[in-house]
Amino acid sequence: MPRNINWDETGKRFYETGVDRGVLYRKQVDGSYKHGVAWNGLTNVSENPTGAEPNPIYADNIKYLNLLSVEESEGTIEAYTYPDEFSECDGTAELTTGVLVGQQPRKTFGLAYRTKIGNDVDGEDHGYKLHLLYGALAAPSEKSYQTINDSPEAVTFSWDYTTTPVEIEGMKPSAIVVIDSTKVDSAKLAALEAILYGVDAVEGRLPLPDEVLSIIESDAPSAVALSSSVPVDEATDVAIDSTVVLTFNNAIMSESISMVDELGDPVAFAKSWDSESKVLTLTPSSNLDNNVTYIVTVAGVVDVYSQALATESINFTTVAL
Repeated sequence: MPRNINWDETGKRFYETGVDRGVLYRKQVDGSYKHGVAWNGLTNVSENPTGAEPNPIYADNIKYLNLLSVEESEGTIEAYTYPDEFSECDGTAELTTGVLVGQQPRKTFGLAYRTKIGNDVDGEDHGYKLHLLYGALAAPSEKSYQTINDSPEAVTFSWDYTTTPVEIEGMKPSAIVVIDSTKVDSAKLAALEAILYGVDAVEGRLPLPDEVLSIIESDAPSAVALSSSVPVDEATDVAIDSTVVLTFNNAIMSESISMVDELGDPVAFAKSWDSESKVLTLTPSSNLDNNVTYIVTVAGVVDVYSQALATESINFTTVAL
């Protein structure tokens, strides 16, 4: 039976409003978007697509068809302030600490931000849309300063931007991806947001559209596991200048991994993750001692799907003198 058309049903009076949780990502030489930083004071993001204009073709004395020009994604960003990392995107370079010079090459950037979805039942808490912007290049813009008076106003900064689309498998290239929180699985959305915003020592990054799709369309995630370690457990004759490399099967959101020697004394080390937050490298601050057993305790590991890994240990012994 066909469903009757009804207007203004309860719970279906939707609207969109607001903009928040802005995050800036600078494009890297390998095409990735890393080092996400919060964009505080974001007041407006306008998406103003251009192009897609019809070019009529006539034949047989009639309009035969319309050819559309390429659609371009452009827009405007407005804010009361901007992160220091945006300076290079705005054509500003730092000569030395606190000394800036303008009219420099502008860096390409990516942006993530949210808009609220409201309805007549939940108000603005019904849901949100997550907007991901790629390949953006800011144009020079006016900065206007005026004296403080009896009606003071904060300076508003504004940038027009253009974009270069990125590849999407099975689709035409695009510079914009939008995720609707009311229509995707909440656990998968949380996994995507953990990547976007970063957790603990793992910096936020902007995944490309194909990775976003793989996260949203993925089946139920595998239980988090430590796939491998270098050195392996019970290894001997390990070089004293070795690093410890731990590989997990899922992207990791948080951990509290530690390392001690056979007497229980802690070993200081630096941590670094790969771009997918699956491979953790522990680099000791100095060479290890010869002929000593070290214990790496893999604890507090939680993946982006909020799955916890049971604590386990890896023991290895360094080479003798």
